[in-house]
Amino acid sequence: MIRKKTAGNHGVAGAGLPGASPHLDDTLRRIGIDPERLSVLKLGHRTRDVTVPPWLKRMALGLLVWLVTLLAARAGLAPPEVWAAGLALLIGLVILQSACEALVSATERLAARFRWNHYVAGTLAEIFSTTPELVVIAFLIPVSPLAALIITIITIYNNALVFSLYSFFLPKDQHGKFLMPTPITEAGTQVLVGGAAMGLILGLTMLALNSTEQEKTSFHALDLVFISFVLLAIFVVYLYKLVTSYAAEEAEVREGLSMSEVDIEQRLELVYEDVRTSSFSTIVGFFLLGILGAFIGGHQVSSFAETMIRDLEINPILTAFVLAVFAGMSEYVILWQSHRKREYGIALANAFGGITQVMFMVLPFTLLSIAFYQHFINRQHPELPLEFSLAISFLLLFLFPTFYTLSALLEEDHTMGILDTVIMTGIFLFLIVLLATYGGTVL
Repeated sequence: MIRKKTAGNHGVAGAGLPGASPHLDDTLRRIGIDPERLSVLKLGHRTRDVTVPPWLKRMALGLLVWLVTLLAARAGLAPPEVWAAGLALLIGLVILQSACEALVSATERLAARFRWNHYVAGTLAEIFSTTPELVVIAFLIPVSPLAALIITIITIYNNALVFSLYSFFLPKDQHGKFLMPTPITEAGTQVLVGGAAMGLILGLTMLALNSTEQEKTSFHALDLVFISFVLLAIFVVYLYKLVTSYAAEEAEVREGLSMSEVDIEQRLELVYEDVRTSSFSTIVGFFLLGILGAFIGGHQVSSFAETMIRDLEINPILTAFVLAVFAGMSEYVILWQSHRKREYGIALANAFGGITQVMFMVLPFTLLSIAFYQHFINRQHPELPLEFSLAISFLLLFLFPTFYTLSALLEEDHTMGILDTVIMTGIFLFLIVLLATYGGTVL
C-alpha cells in the first residue's frame, strides 16, 4: 500500500531529489541527519496505466461467488456445514483484502488532489487500511465477544513475530544493521514501552482480583470504556509525534540543503507519481465500494466463526488462532510483495504498524464495541461480562516480554541477531502452548 524509498547509498537522489549528487550525504550528516535513515513515502502502485485495478477484479470475483452461494442457499443447494463455513471464510478474505485496497486507493487519490505531505497521506492510508478488520470485529462480537477479543490480541503477537522474523532476514549494512527512519524508532520505542506496561498492569490486576475473595471478577462496560480511552489517547499522541517528527525532519532537510520551491515540488511529485488523478466522484465511489466490501466480507468471516464456535462447538481459542492468522494474510502478502521488489522500508514499516495499530486502535475499538453491545444490546449474552479468565490474563501478561524485547531492538537501531529471533519465537511458542493446552479449561 505504502512504498518507502530510503536514501541508502544513492545520496539525496534516492531520498527524493532526482539528479542530486551523492556528496550531499555529507551535508545531511553535518546538520545531524543520517541519509541512511532518510525516507520518502511513495503512494500508489506502479501499475498506474492499468485500466482496471487488480483489486477491483478480485472484489468482483469475490462478490460474484458470494452472490452465487447466497442464491444456492436459498434454493436449498447449500453444501455441508463444514464446507459452507470454509467457503464463507475464503469469500470473506478475498473481499476484505480487496476492500482494504479500495479504501487505501481512495485515500491516496484524495491526498493527491489536496497535495498533502507524504507523512500525512501515509498515516491516513495506514489507518483506513484497518477498516475491514474493524468491521470483522464488529460482526464477531454478537457471535462471541470473547473470540473477538482473543483474535485481536493474538493478531498483535502474530504481527510482532512476523516483524521480528522478517527484520532478521533483511539485508544489513556493514555494521550489521538495517536502519529504520528516526521518527519511527523514537516514537515506536516509546509506544512499545507503553503497550508493555498496559498489558502487565491489566494482567496482574486480573490475577490479583481472581486470587482474592473480591466480588469483582469480570470486566463491566465502564471498565472497558476506560481502558479503551487510555489506549486511544496513547495512539493519538503517538500519531501526533510521528507526523510532527516527520515534518521536522523534512523541514531540516529543506533548510540544510537550501531547497528551492522547484526542488520541493519535485520531491512532492515523487510521492504521487504512481497515483492516478481522479475526480471526487471516483474517490467517493472507491470509499463506498471499500465500505460495502468490508461489510460483506466481515459478515462472511463472522459466519465462519459462528459455525465453528456454536454449531461445531470448536474451542473459541483455536478458532481465534485460525482467524487471527487469516486476518493478517493481506498484510503478509503486502510484506512479501514489497520485499520481492526490494522495497524493504515499506515492508518493515507496515510490519511495525501492524503491531502499534492493532494494540492502540483495533484493541480499544474491540473493547468499546463489546461495552456498547453489553450495555445497550444484549446484557444476557452468555459470555458477558468478560470474566477475568486465565486465558485473557496470559494474553495480556505476555505483551510485556514481547514489547520489551521489541523496544530493546529498536533502541539498538533495529539490529536483529539470531538470539533476538530465538527469544521472540520462544515467547510466542510459550503463549501458543499454554493456551492450546489449557485454553479449553480456563475460559
